Amino acid sequence: MHPNQQTIETFYGAFARLDAKTMAGCYADDVTFDDEVFSLKGKREVAAMWRMLCEATQARGADVWKLSFRDVKADADTGSAHWDAHYRFSATGRIVDNAIDAKFRFNPAGLIVRHEDSFDFWKWSRQALGAPGVLLGWTPVIRGKVRAQAAGNLQKFLARNPTE
Repeated sequence: MHPNQQTIETFYGAFARLDAKTMAGCYADDVTFDDEVFSLKGKREVAAMWRMLCEATQARGADVWKLSFRDVKADADTGSAHWDAHYRFSATGRIVDNAIDAKFRFNPAGLIVRHEDSFDFWKWSRQALGAPGVLLGWTPVIRGKVRAQAAGNLQKFLARNPTE
């Protein structure tokens, strides 16, 4: 097994346990992260996002939380994995089953410098938001609103946790 494959497995194993500190240790200081909701730069922001999500799940959804991952591949420069998350969306209390494909780039030290997650936003929004997601989840309006809300939540989290 390539060491970068082990980094991905460590990352998702920690995520399954809601261990944001171990997850953060897999990232380089100059990491960038992008998915359907967040676009982040630097370990401070990326680590804070995972810590915020892990803490929210521990507080309001640990009873239903489940993460599984598979198809982990990596070489000296890149990696990929598929992961599935079952959780309670904290904003609405609705249960979500999300299937995510991840791509990674690594630095020579074996830390993640680029992390991209992709998933079906409309499918996610139908589960997480209910009727608004069903009716408008495919539109840029809902995506923009969700992205703005998530960015605002992260900024509030960072303000409460300045050492993040």
